[in-house]
Amino acid sequence: MTVEAITFKGQPQAARPIEVPISIAPMMDRTDRHYRYFMRQVTQHTLLYTEMVTAQAILHGDRDHLLGFTAAERPLVLQVGGDDPALLAASARAAADFGYDAINLNVGCPSDRVRSGNFGACLMAQPDRVADAVATMMAASPLPVSVKHRIGIDDLDRYDDMVRFVSTVAQTGCRHFTVHARKAWLQGLSPKDNRTVPPLRYPEVHRLKRDFPHLWIEINGGFTRLGQVTEQLNRVDAVMIGRAAYDQPYLFADVDLRFFGAAGGPGLKSWSQVRSRPQIVKAMLPYIDHWVGQGTKLNKLTRHMLMLFAGQPGSRQWKQILTAASGQPGAGVEVVQQALAAVLRQGEIQAQLAVEAQPLGVGGEGFRDPGKGVDVFVGAGEGG
Repeated sequence: MTVEAITFKGQPQAARPIEVPISIAPMMDRTDRHYRYFMRQVTQHTLLYTEMVTAQAILHGDRDHLLGFTAAERPLVLQVGGDDPALLAASARAAADFGYDAINLNVGCPSDRVRSGNFGACLMAQPDRVADAVATMMAASPLPVSVKHRIGIDDLDRYDDMVRFVSTVAQTGCRHFTVHARKAWLQGLSPKDNRTVPPLRYPEVHRLKRDFPHLWIEINGGFTRLGQVTEQLNRVDAVMIGRAAYDQPYLFADVDLRFFGAAGGPGLKSWSQVRSRPQIVKAMLPYIDHWVGQGTKLNKLTRHMLMLFAGQPGSRQWKQILTAASGQPGAGVEVVQQALAAVLRQGEIQAQLAVEAQPLGVGGEGFRDPGKGVDVFVGAGEGG
């Protein structure tokens, strides 16, 4: 098997605003290049982000390893962490050289390691420093620069505090702000707890959009269903989904139709074009074969795919086979094919049981329930 258009460096792109209504959040140890390629088999138009990469690492590390991606992953944003304008400017230039579509500054991560380096959420207390960094990044590169931040931190959590931060940074010309609608406690809560314990305060993000109508305001935090995205788009410009995008990757199967195709845009035009889960697996096989051939362990690729069949017949077998076999020496694409075959067998069993349970004279066929966003097996064959 071969993979076409495997690229490690792109061409610099002219600056343009990245105004996409739905995105997948940058997540450490999750949104690496292999996860992003996998999600591109699910959705073509959702905006994707890298894991956060520190400006120091970009300056001193292996850039091909840290920043490389395939052309299919675009539109793609590089998220960086740091507070040194010179290092961040170098990061912005590197992002342009590699062909990213935009660069994002992390002002939301509350971890001790990030805070000790004076970047992440602690920078919300230093809006002038953030503005200097953003201005330097914008001057160094043609790429649009965005900022991801919190509602507030510690005792700087009033709406006026957030307004002061946003208005200061916006004076640089930055117009894309992604707001995690929870404050962060820099003392006393772990990064994990900071994702769930502080209450969500959506109305303050909605108010921010009303007060700054010229800015592109994106909301983040707690979204698990596409219906919530539709509701939020009545109040803000975009919605960013984090953990649910990893735990329920097939949630995004409908995105290209719902949010990009309905108005005659570049998205899908009918439900029949939405890929089934087995189709997504088959689309991944050449990519997996390529990277295994380059020496990548299979489990580095398949770990992102474990939840693809969540809630579906065969999900347990899928995860068991991939978990047990992907870490074995020499494991390759045949393991994924074996796991898919187990899923399809289980689906056929469930379909036959459904036929046997139907009243006499009632036939069935495989179809996809767009309302539930799941593959429904009725009658023999593969759903989707």
